[in-house]
Amino acid sequence: MTQKNYDYSDRDGIWPISWNDFHGICQAIALAVAKFEPEIIIAIGRGGFYPGTLIAHLLRTEIYPVRFTRRVNDVVLHEAPQWLLDPPALVEGKRILIVDEIASSGKTLRGVCEKVEEMGAAAVKTAVLYAHTWGADIPDYIGLISDALLLNPWDREVVVNGRLQFHPEYEEALTKQGLTADDALRIPATPITLAKVP
Repeated sequence: MTQKNYDYSDRDGIWPISWNDFHGICQAIALAVAKFEPEIIIAIGRGGFYPGTLIAHLLRTEIYPVRFTRRVNDVVLHEAPQWLLDPPALVEGKRILIVDEIASSGKTLRGVCEKVEEMGAAAVKTAVLYAHTWGADIPDYIGLISDALLLNPWDREVVVNGRLQFHPEYEEALTKQGLTADDALRIPATPITLAKVP
């Protein structure tokens, strides 16, 4: 297994997604999905855990995680998604909503959908926060369709050597567009001093 990076050469511009944008997209998906009345939400990790959890809260629906991914520890290691955590057996006979962050090639969504259907789900729908134009025909529900580099609020910054910095993968993707990561793209979080540290 060799480490790979995603190919960001086909991104057109950037779209920094705020936490408010994220919340609004999840609200819109929850309102649209409510008619389907999902009994279980399957959130594809890691990126799908964020919208999956919020949508599950909005719909007051049970949620279970799965890991079907090319990444391990935030590094792309596999050409095709691999199963690291399967769906639970209790999907059988239930209406399932599968939630992920983005639809691009469709391999992840299709793979999870096929597995849940094989396990006997009564009905399956899929939802994503975003889709690129080349992946827009895959999910049932899509928050935004864009070919921009979408900068998520939850992974824009990472800890490197004990300090927060802009995610190196995003930096590389911005460089391919002739842009640089500046402080305006960071999350304007309130600095907090922890109440307890061992």
